[in-house]
Amino acid sequence: MLDSNDPLIALADTIHWELFEDSFEKYYSIEGRPAKPIRLMVGLLLLKQLKNLSDEEMIEQWKQNPYYQYFCGFHEFQIALPCHATDLVYFRKRIGKEGVEQIFTMSVNLHGKAVEEKQVIIDTTVQEKNVTYPTDGKLAIKMIHQLLNIARIEEIQLRRTYMKEIKAHRIKLRFFRHPKKIKKARAAMKRLKTIVGILIRDISRKLSEAQRKKYQETFELFTQVTQQKLKDTHKVYSLHEQHIYAVAKGKDHKKYEYGTKASLVTTMNGNIIIGAVAHDKNQHDSKTLDMALSHANKHRTKPIVEAICDRGYRGEKEVDGTVICIPDTPKKRDTKYQKEQKRKKFKKRAGIEPIIGHVKSDHRMQRNYLKGFVGDEINLLMACSAFNLKKWMNNFLAVLFLYKMILLGTILWKIDVRKRPKHADIYLLWFRVW
Repeated sequence: MLDSNDPLIALADTIHWELFEDSFEKYYSIEGRPAKPIRLMVGLLLLKQLKNLSDEEMIEQWKQNPYYQYFCGFHEFQIALPCHATDLVYFRKRIGKEGVEQIFTMSVNLHGKAVEEKQVIIDTTVQEKNVTYPTDGKLAIKMIHQLLNIARIEEIQLRRTYMKEIKAHRIKLRFFRHPKKIKKARAAMKRLKTIVGILIRDISRKLSEAQRKKYQETFELFTQVTQQKLKDTHKVYSLHEQHIYAVAKGKDHKKYEYGTKASLVTTMNGNIIIGAVAHDKNQHDSKTLDMALSHANKHRTKPIVEAICDRGYRGEKEVDGTVICIPDTPKKRDTKYQKEQKRKKFKKRAGIEPIIGHVKSDHRMQRNYLKGFVGDEINLLMACSAFNLKKWMNNFLAVLFLYKMILLGTILWKIDVRKRPKHADIYLLWFRVW
C-alpha cells in the first residue's frame, strides 16, 4: 500500500541491515527478556536524526507513520509503541561510539565512488551543549542547593540553611551590569561563595569517613569553582558537564559558545561528509587537522591528496602526505590560469558553510542533549550520518525525476502532433536537449 518510489522506502531497501545485526549481536545476552530487534533500534536512531525529533517524539510518530515502520523492518502496520523512549538511551550507551561509527561508515559507503575525490574541504564549528549561560552566581546557587540536598540525604542537621539570604542575593545579582548597583552585586557574589565554603566545612565535619570519601570529588569540584578567576584556564562552566569549554567565534550576536569543537571533512564536488571528529580540548584549528584527516581516510580506499581550508588553519602546509591549501595573496609567478583555478577552488571552499548550517538546524547538532564527551561524539556522528542519508535520498529523487521525464518524452515523441496534449512540445524540447 506504500509508494515504492518514496525515497525512505528506497533507502530502507538499500541499507545492508545485516551488517548491524552481526556487529551489535555481541552487545546482547541470551539470558533474560528478549531484546528489541537491532534493525528497529538502528532505524529509530536514524529517523530521529533525519527528522530532527526527540526520543519521545520519535516513538510517538513511529506509531502513526507506516513509512517509518517499513524503514525499521515491519511489513504489517503496528498499533503499539515500538519501545519506551528510554530504550534509545540504553541502546546508544550499549553500542557506544564504536557502534555509531559503523552507522556513519554505512552512510558514507552508500555514495560509492563519489567519496574518492582527491580534494576535500575542512572546517570547524562548535557543537553547543544543553547548558545554561554560565555565570558565577548561577554556579554558586546551584552548589548551595546540591550541598543542602546532600545534608538532607545523609540526615545532617546544619547550623543554618541560608535559604532566605540566598533569595536576597539572587535579586542583587540581576543588576550586575548597572553602574550604581554593581558594588552590591559583587558583594552578593562574594557572600554566595563564602556560603558554599561554610556549608562544605559544616557537612564534612558531620560525615563519617566512608561518607566523606563518597562526596570527596564533589567537594573538591565545588572548591575549585569557588576559587576560579576570570582569566583562568580550564575553567568549569557547568557542574554536570565539566568537559565543555568556551569558544570565541567572533560573532556579533553570540560572543562565546559553550560546548566542544567539531571538525567536518567534506568532498569538494559531491559535498558528502566523510569525516567528523569532536575535540575534547580547545585547540587551534591547525592542530585538529591530523585527527580530521585520519578519520576521513578511514572511509576511503585512496588517501586524500589536497585539503582546502580557510585562513584559520594557518601554520600547517602538509599533514601525513596531504597538502593543506589556504587562501593567500596572488603570487607574481602564477599564470592567469593558475590564479583563476585558485580563485575557483577557494570559492568552492565556502560550500562547507551551508553544510554545517544544515547539519545543525536539520539534524540536531544545534544543541546537544546527550551527556558527556561521549554524547558529543555520538551526536556529531549521527548528525553527519543523517546528512549523508538525506543527500542520498535527494539524489534518488533527482534520478527518478530524470527517468520520468525521459519516459514522458519518449511517449510524446511517438504520438501524432495533432493529438499531443497541451504544452507537450515543451517536454519534447527538453527531451531533445537532453
